[in-house]
Amino acid sequence: MSVLGLSWRYLWSRPLTTLLNLLLLSLGLASMAFVLIAKDQIDRAFERDLQGIDAVVGAKGSPLQLILAGVLHIDVPPGNIPLVEVDRLRNHPQLAQVIPLSLGDNLQGFRIVGTTPDYIAHYGAGLAQGALWSAPMQAVLGAQVARSLSLATGQSFEGAHGLGMGGTVHDEALYTVSGVLAPCGCVLDRLVLTATESVWQVHDEMHGSADMDDADRAALTAEREITMALVRYNTPMAALSFPRFVNDGTALQAAAPALEITRLLSMVGVGTRVLNGLGAVLLGVAALSVFIALWSAVRERRTDLAMLRMLGTPPLKVGALLMAESLWLAAMGCVLGLLAAHGLAAAMGAMLMAEQSLAISGWQWVPAEAWVPLLALGVAVVAALVPAISAYRVDVTQLLNSR
Repeated sequence: MSVLGLSWRYLWSRPLTTLLNLLLLSLGLASMAFVLIAKDQIDRAFERDLQGIDAVVGAKGSPLQLILAGVLHIDVPPGNIPLVEVDRLRNHPQLAQVIPLSLGDNLQGFRIVGTTPDYIAHYGAGLAQGALWSAPMQAVLGAQVARSLSLATGQSFEGAHGLGMGGTVHDEALYTVSGVLAPCGCVLDRLVLTATESVWQVHDEMHGSADMDDADRAALTAEREITMALVRYNTPMAALSFPRFVNDGTALQAAAPALEITRLLSMVGVGTRVLNGLGAVLLGVAALSVFIALWSAVRERRTDLAMLRMLGTPPLKVGALLMAESLWLAAMGCVLGLLAAHGLAAAMGAMLMAEQSLAISGWQWVPAEAWVPLLALGVAVVAALVPAISAYRVDVTQLLNSR
């Protein structure tokens, strides 16, 4: 019988010990692989949604909140800003583009965003069916929205007040689906997009604009607001001067997405270090457990090892039996650990998708995972080294004389 075959039989001659070692090794590898997968996926999601956005201009408040609400759409915005102020910014010499966003309503938890077609063009998204809106109260659905709610072009829906489910339904103002976006893997997948005028019209009707006279309507138009604006610079120097200009010289706030997300990830980094530490502890315990099991196996099998030597088995092959047992454990632990890590990441992605949050794919290979098999191999070799050497040095003559 080959070394691998015999070591496999020896391994499962102690099933409970083998299962315990396999569990410890798999858990340690899974925790470390999960951190690598989750970090990579979250970084990719942030990179996709932040691409090309140099600053977000909105109401005074928390800059991080402004980024989370305006770019990632996972937080509540700090407030609204006057449209006239945003129009002034359009003429700023350092800006190449200003994209307005108006929030306030939702469709069964998916946010309704009033904007311009530039927002769709910014992410390079295309239409799977229909066309972009050509008038107020027409809407384009993200791929996830259309799939989750089973809506298609030509159908109508009612928005609800607020950014989460449970708000007052605007049954007096119906939207018509004019198009559905193809999946882009970005924030647009979970948004309902419409003209900015649609958001104004819905809230005008909610506040009884039908009873207003011309003077009141003119005053209302002059006081139009949006929630925030996404800004793209036309020169790198604007990154230094434009936020200072907005924050110090206006009633608005400018936040840099790259800076705020870096701060956020540095805070989240504490949790990843804790998980990595837990994985290291589990791997250390697994290595110790495998070492004890193999060391005990050498003592129990001294007669078997002596018989193998008498039958002509070289010492190196006898030592390799112990090393092969440990490598079998490492291979199985690596496979189970990676499957568990990807399964956990997929479950996290499904949970985030159900909450209309970041798009994370759990079954996507991450380059950093290449370290997991190497780590498993290292643990196996270290744990089996001393028992393998002990088996290699078995003295056949002394052992048989003692019998």
